[in-house]
Amino acid sequence: MQLNASKTKEMILGPLAQHTLPLLTTASGIIERVTTFKLLDIHMDSSLCWTTYVNNMIKKATCGLHSLKKKLKTAGLSSNQPLHYYTAIGLHLNTVYNAL
Repeated sequence: MQLNASKTKEMILGPLAQHTLPLLTTASGIIERVTTFKLLDIHMDSSLCWTTYVNNMIKKATCGLHSLKKKLKTAGLSSNQPLHYYTAIGLHLNTVYNAL
């Protein structure tokens, strides 16, 4: 089995990430070093914090809430009702984010 250098990433975790280490090289090329990486829809970073993942989930949820708000508005709800849904869910997301 041959390693495809263009599809392979290297991430250094923990305290070693603070040091400048030489890049990995293979016969097919140099392996790219990254500080964040998305694998199976989970964003990881070299400090093993959940901040990148949580920020991306909040971004997705905000887009979904905006879509929900537009659909509720086109369904004929009063102008305050979609705002109540949006506010309740948005406050919950902010509470979860601030707890991390």
